Amino acid sequence: MKKCIFIPDSFKGTMTSAEICSIMAQAVRTHEPQAELCSVPVADGGEGTVDAFLQAAGGKKVVATVKGPLFEEVPAFYGVLPNKTAVIEMAAAAGLPLVGNKKDAEQTTTFGVGQLLRHAIESGCKTIILGLGGSATNDGGCGAAAAMGAVFRRTDGSTFIPVGGTLQDIASVDLSSLQKVLSDTKILTMCDIENPLCGPTGAAAVFAPQKGASPAAVKRLDCGLLHLAKILQQATGCDISQLPGAGAAGGMGGGMAAFFHSPLQSGIETMLDTVHFDEMLKDTDLVFTGEGKLDSQSLCGKVLSGVARRAKAAGVPLIAVVGDIEGTAADAYKAGISAVFSINRTAVPYAQAKLRSRADLFLTMDNLMRFLKQFAPQF
Repeated sequence: MKKCIFIPDSFKGTMTSAEICSIMAQAVRTHEPQAELCSVPVADGGEGTVDAFLQAAGGKKVVATVKGPLFEEVPAFYGVLPNKTAVIEMAAAAGLPLVGNKKDAEQTTTFGVGQLLRHAIESGCKTIILGLGGSATNDGGCGAAAAMGAVFRRTDGSTFIPVGGTLQDIASVDLSSLQKVLSDTKILTMCDIENPLCGPTGAAAVFAPQKGASPAAVKRLDCGLLHLAKILQQATGCDISQLPGAGAAGGMGGGMAAFFHSPLQSGIETMLDTVHFDEMLKDTDLVFTGEGKLDSQSLCGKVLSGVARRAKAAGVPLIAVVGDIEGTAADAYKAGISAVFSINRTAVPYAQAKLRSRADLFLTMDNLMRFLKQFAPQF
């Protein structure tokens, strides 16, 4: 084997993508000490996204002090890749862990996210990738827009920074200053869910309860987001009320589309494009991917489906090493995955299996390499 790529998703609650890459590489290196090994840790836009991009593409981490979800000063960060593309995790400035036991979806803000965006732009970044996920907010991205120059007014003409509980107070919004800041910048938003902005599967109904919202607050937040959608349609012509993914991160998906003209796109596709995965596949003998559980959702725009599509197009064999397999995996084979292997070597409950997952992953990879060396010499 001359070249091998590792590009797994995390095994949720067990191993990060970076840990899995390291264990896979250790096993392969044992049998192929001269092979070129390329690791591409994957994250879905939430915590760990910046580190994943930096490890895969290189670059540096930038630290900045911004407003946290409760308008307090907090240290935050973003990554800058070698090509001056900035990678920002929304959670770094508006994440749920930052509020501790003070969860309140009606009072939290994305203002700090906007400050990170502005910091990256003023530092010379012309392209920004923003990962949605893990937020404590439900303000539809109004805070981020305000930090970038948007001016929100009430019916009496007074200005304010809307939060989830005051979205219905917005009478108008002036985006002229924001548009000037954005004039020479492209923002891509990583969004892997398709929840709409409002309704029974919207931002408030599905995600606000875990952010501290009571049933009554959920109704108020939902009404506020619907009102925001109407205001934004008047101001921008963009209707986010039915946009798939608009409900992500407390309506931040919709806010990114309307305020920032940012396309909402698959996290894995964004990462694959950013690290030039199609180029990486050239002269590659084998690709390893994986996730915690292979099931019916695995091929619906997630890591395995994105990697499989590109590996198949390049004619490169792809092996999925997973924690568990649900069903026959027939769809995985159709999608372009050459083989699927579970690391569960002993039938034990998950609570026990997770404790031995690292050793089981190494042993499974070691077993695979022994087979490939003996019976598939081209690898």
